[in-house]
Amino acid sequence: MVMAIDGMRVRRPWAVVLAGGEGVRLQPLVRWLYGEDRPKQFCALLGKRTLLRQTLDRVGLAIPPERTLVIGLESHAQFLAGELGEPDHPLLLMQPESRGTAAAVLLAAQWIESHDPGATVVFFPSDQFVSEDTAFMKQVFEVARFVQEEPRWTVLLGVQPDEAETEYGWIEPGTYLASRGHWPLYRVRRFLEKPSRQAAQTLLRDGCLWNTFVFASTSTGLLAAGRECVPMLTERLAGLTGCWDGARQEWAVRHAYAGAPTVSFSRSVLESCSRPLAVSKVSGLTWRDLGSPSRALRTMNAVGERAAWHPVVA
Repeated sequence: MVMAIDGMRVRRPWAVVLAGGEGVRLQPLVRWLYGEDRPKQFCALLGKRTLLRQTLDRVGLAIPPERTLVIGLESHAQFLAGELGEPDHPLLLMQPESRGTAAAVLLAAQWIESHDPGATVVFFPSDQFVSEDTAFMKQVFEVARFVQEEPRWTVLLGVQPDEAETEYGWIEPGTYLASRGHWPLYRVRRFLEKPSRQAAQTLLRDGCLWNTFVFASTSTGLLAAGRECVPMLTERLAGLTGCWDGARQEWAVRHAYAGAPTVSFSRSVLESCSRPLAVSKVSGLTWRDLGSPSRALRTMNAVGERAAWHPVVA
């Protein structure tokens, strides 16, 4: 399959939407809004669409449903059914339980490698706000194109910050690598997770970027990074090869997860692997990770949008 943006045609990448989080820190706000505990990606916090639906609509501007894989949790089945009930819905791969972001990313990579070896894959969290979807996805497309041409690279999207945020992960760009479209790529010098206020002010001054955890790689490259950095987890998931058919798949995934460690993909793979990493700087739009009630409220104020909130009164 090929797609075209501004006259360019390339093989269409895969999208993976990570929808298995519990959103624990946002639960007080969610409880106030819905009268129940539900993960934040299944909530309409800004506008009338849930965060997951906003993510899927954004992804759909460049990548079709048949090449979009949603990674969910079995405990969220009722919410996922409500989100993915349309005829042209994305593919859904269920995790029997949460084993951290590394398991979700590598499970998706294993599935895609089995169906489309060496494919380019772009990963998207399902709990973020982006003000300019079309501009954002054009940059995602260019990043995917770079990875197709240079498959040894993994490229992250880093947002130009407008404040010294202490709850985000940061990326320090290194030397210039290349340009795709209007967007330069830089080698990643280092990652910094949730810095102090003073450190965040220094990062802001020095031109560091917020880490969106939107990134492009190849399924082959991700599995190689997994074998290098989290071999026990990758070995468990490697046993799924050849088991992607109906009842066998459910049993095989459950068996693989039963003995799998819980691991962060950012800390244990991205920050540790020997594969080269680059960052593409996102600017000209508003991006926010909605991880806490205060951040959700600040985002609503920042974008001047009033959410369709109807709190449940006990």
